[in-house]
Amino acid sequence: MDGIWAFVAMSVLLSVSPGPDDVLVLRNTLRGGARLGLATVAGVAVGTLAWGLAAAVGLAAVVVRSPTAYDVLSLAGAGYLVLLGVVPLVAELRGRSGPGVGVVPPRSRRGGAGRAFSAGLASDLLSPKIGLFYLAVVPQFVPDGAPALQYSLLLCAVDVGVAAIWLAGLAWLAHAAVPWLLRPEVVRWTQRTFGASLIGLGVSSAVGL
Repeated sequence: MDGIWAFVAMSVLLSVSPGPDDVLVLRNTLRGGARLGLATVAGVAVGTLAWGLAAAVGLAAVVVRSPTAYDVLSLAGAGYLVLLGVVPLVAELRGRSGPGVGVVPPRSRRGGAGRAFSAGLASDLLSPKIGLFYLAVVPQFVPDGAPALQYSLLLCAVDVGVAAIWLAGLAWLAHAAVPWLLRPEVVRWTQRTFGASLIGLGVSSAVGL
């Protein structure tokens, strides 16, 4: 039982550390409210669970032990983050270049929950570091004599649950702050900040290979 609480503490520390998931959840919440933010959280959770399951049954080990597969997935994930960051910046530049075109408040844009879910899902599925984490760290918290598969899946569920609670909290906080954040000047800076953050995270991920 002590091992589980130690794992929970570690999961909390990892969850509150800024990363791509936080940026995606905040960005989508500001674009479409809590509904899109929570849809992003659901996508992140499913993507992380997929890596946890893959690690538990040994599939993640195949990816981690193959430098080519690992690098391809990592580069794809980095490219995806850069794309997510570039798109809103390009859209803003196009809007500014048009006569009489102002900043469109994020909440006024149509955006489906399915797209937000897919963004969260793809972000985590294209991050083999998650699989590496479950392969390298989780086994250290499995007690001697405990069924490895079942206990690993339990720890994975705990980790996903902690992350989901944190990200959902971010979504609700961002949703509550929407009236202030929808001011045109704030909209411009949040778009630029989130776009630049995603690009930076993507480039950092690619350079770190």
